[in-house]
Amino acid sequence: MNPHDIFCPNIDCPARGQIGKGNIGVHSRKEKRYICDVCGQSFTATNGTIFYRLRTEPKTVMLVIALLAYGCPIQAIVQAFGLDERTVRDWWQRAGKHCQKVHEHKVEEAQLDLQQVQADEIKVKKANGYFWMALAIMVSTRLWLGGVVSPHRDLDLIQALTDKIKGMALCRPLLLAVDGLASYVTAFRNSFRTALPHWGGEKGRPQLVSWPNIAIVQVVKQRLDGQLNITRRIVQGSEEMVHSLIRKTQGQGIINTAFIERINATFRQRLNSLARRTRTLVRKAETLEAGMYVLGCLYNFRDPHHSLRLKLSVGRFSYRWVQRTPAIAAGLADHIWTLPELFNFKAPPPRWQPPIKRGRPSLATQKLVDMWCS
Repeated sequence: MNPHDIFCPNIDCPARGQIGKGNIGVHSRKEKRYICDVCGQSFTATNGTIFYRLRTEPKTVMLVIALLAYGCPIQAIVQAFGLDERTVRDWWQRAGKHCQKVHEHKVEEAQLDLQQVQADEIKVKKANGYFWMALAIMVSTRLWLGGVVSPHRDLDLIQALTDKIKGMALCRPLLLAVDGLASYVTAFRNSFRTALPHWGGEKGRPQLVSWPNIAIVQVVKQRLDGQLNITRRIVQGSEEMVHSLIRKTQGQGIINTAFIERINATFRQRLNSLARRTRTLVRKAETLEAGMYVLGCLYNFRDPHHSLRLKLSVGRFSYRWVQRTPAIAAGLADHIWTLPELFNFKAPPPRWQPPIKRGRPSLATQKLVDMWCS
């Protein structure tokens, strides 16, 4: 047990989420519990992981989740391991919530030079209708940027996805490639704007200034008389900038949405509820979101991508290939994560902020601010 790598998970503690401050000690080695000297609360070593308050061996839990994430039906797992179906679904929900926290901490809080982003939606069957799952990918690193689930394919769904993309993007030249859905253009133009504050203390709503060097392209596919017609058009931006970003991110090629379609195929292959012809229908949006985040984290941090490998020279005449995941290519990880590393990763909570009160803060509050908020 190493308390130097542990942070306090208590949301009311001023030292929450901070590592290496000397406030964490070992409370019980037998029970694997730590204690925070600031708030005085003890907590287990599994707090913040999917194994918190589980009696089953972690190896069995990870094996079941890995099988589900690679397309194994729940009924086969129930028969093979002798588990209850409700237990398996509970583990799947735990893994989904945990992977969502990992994704939000490692990917959505990062600031990246995206260069080219492709977005698309997947139509998912449910008992009495459909769900829509919108996804986005960074082309140069194949990094899955996130997704949104909604029962309707409308502007709210697309706007939620584009807001996620904007939160990760640096103000650099950016190419946005989508299909012919008109909501994308409106949502991108709404998201990629910055509020310009008034000068001289003027009141009122700030002016929204659009980001420069944002290019939007669409790939419209129509099938007429048995033939597939593809129309590629530039909605915003210059043709020179579009082709420059394509060469920088793809090496060669034309305007396309092939990269997001490939990750769509990966999701459909691994989640049996996403197959075009399946009897495993999605009943709740929470289950679909759980599967989306589990697959997304495994894709980003666990699965090496063939197109991202690098040739490393060994000696004068030999070489070997260095495998890389999308997270390694994007600079978010320095090695390929293992399943225990992913499911034991603890996303720190946001830093403590002093309560907002009128008047001057007390000496005790000011001391806490100087110690934990600086």
